[in-house]
Order: sequence, then C-alpha cells, then structure tokens
Amino acid sequence: MANKMVQEDKGGNTGSLRLLPWTNEGKACWLSPASEGSVISAMADVMEAEQVRDGREVLAHARRLMEGSNQLDLHVLKFIAVRLTECLSDVLRVAESRGIRLGVADPNPDDDVEELFEGEPKASG
Repeated sequence: MANKMVQEDKGGNTGSLRLLPWTNEGKACWLSPASEGSVISAMADVMEAEQVRDGREVLAHARRLMEGSNQLDLHVLKFIAVRLTECLSDVLRVAESRGIRLGVADPNPDDDVEELFEGEPKASG
C-alpha cells in the first residue's frame, strides 16, 4: 500500500498523494500531487483549518465544563467525550495528511490503530 502514496505525474515528477480531510463511505480520499493549488486542494486547506479550529473550541469548552463542576451528569460527560473524540479524530487526520506530505509520517497510520483494537469488544452507544 505504500506504493499508492507516491505518484509520478506526466513530467516525471513524483510526490505524495494528499490524504484529504474527508472520507467517502468511510474510505480515505486522496488527491494527486499534480492537483496542488486546485479548487479541491483549497477546499481541503479550508476544511483542515476549520477542523483544527473546531478542535480548539471544543477543547476549551470541555475544559470549562470539567473545571466548573465536581459532579457532571453522565450524559454531559458522554457528550464531552464524544465531541472530543470526533475532534481528535479530525485533527489526527490533518496531522497524518501533513506528515505524509512532509515525508515524516507513516502513510498507513490507521493500520496500527486497527491492530490495537483487534479482539476488543466494540463500544455501544
């Protein structure tokens, strides 16, 4: 699968595929290095910035809630955990995408995560 992460354009230049900040039916979406500066690349830049900003906002809100009370309702704690988990997932995807493009990240990061949870029961909502 590592071969999938590097692509050669018509001019013979190679570059890393960009992991986009969205999925299609749960599957990763990739953008060709030849598409750098395209509308889709710009959309991905905006979405990544929004995801990082949202993560900061949710973290700040969660901190205020956690510091403001010694006893939080179970539903409030679950809501905080769900939102923090969503934001962490988004921000890790942004970090993975940027790391892959810089050549310092594992191009198959989810493989390691899936191994951590093999054999564990799925959490129920």
